[in-house]
Amino acid sequence: MENFICIQCGTQFDETAQPPSSCPICEDERQFVRHGGQEWTTLDRLARDHHNRFENEAPQLLGIGTEPEFAIGQRALLLQSPGGNLLWDCISLLDDETIAQVSARGGIRAIVISHPHFYSSMIEWAERFDAPIFLHAADREWVMRKSLRIQFWEGTTLSLWDGLALINCGGHFEGGTVLHWPAGANGKGALLTGDIIRVVQDRRYVSFMRSYPNLIPLGSAAIRRIVERIEPFSFDQIYGGWWQANVLSDAKVAVARSAERYLRAISL
Repeated sequence: MENFICIQCGTQFDETAQPPSSCPICEDERQFVRHGGQEWTTLDRLARDHHNRFENEAPQLLGIGTEPEFAIGQRALLLQSPGGNLLWDCISLLDDETIAQVSARGGIRAIVISHPHFYSSMIEWAERFDAPIFLHAADREWVMRKSLRIQFWEGTTLSLWDGLALINCGGHFEGGTVLHWPAGANGKGALLTGDIIRVVQDRRYVSFMRSYPNLIPLGSAAIRRIVERIEPFSFDQIYGGWWQANVLSDAKVAVARSAERYLRAISL
């Protein structure tokens, strides 16, 4: 019996004797099945030829990503806060070096994940660091490995510690969540967004999609909801889901500008 991991999206599944017949996350229109068909690995196998890289994305914000790139290539963020560290989003590989690096920085008080494409091996991380996982209840159906560690929350916001707050924006997934970090950007505030709000190549802008690989846009109502949900929060920076995918100044203006551009484009 093993907890198999989908090679395409990096999600770890409940323990089975044989690999699952399919990955519902990849078969959904927001993701895709590899051209060669569904493939699986395990944590032990993954650790044989992959390792994690650690790099500060900002003061008190440690990026953790897997090399060579695995699944969709995201990196997690360890937000180091006085009341306890928060792991934002997650990656599939958890090895001894990663445990040592995170433990040396004070471990993990809680794990929060923006949406199902980043669920990865969240239960492994939660078990190792004795941490709860906060997921929005609207995405409950996409949890492929069940655990009492998971705490489903509802509504539009959830307050944590040190002023940290979760904001349900929807969009990419109904439970799509971003994190407000008021102490970020030297006290001007920052958002950690995964790709619920996606930082694009022109770092002056962000964008929003239902499916990024399949180029399915979001409708105008979803865009307006995202903008409305983050409006009460002050932030000058955005940290996205990949290395250096960050807006480092005037981020709130960038979101408003990007939303206006997006809405204009889909109305043509």
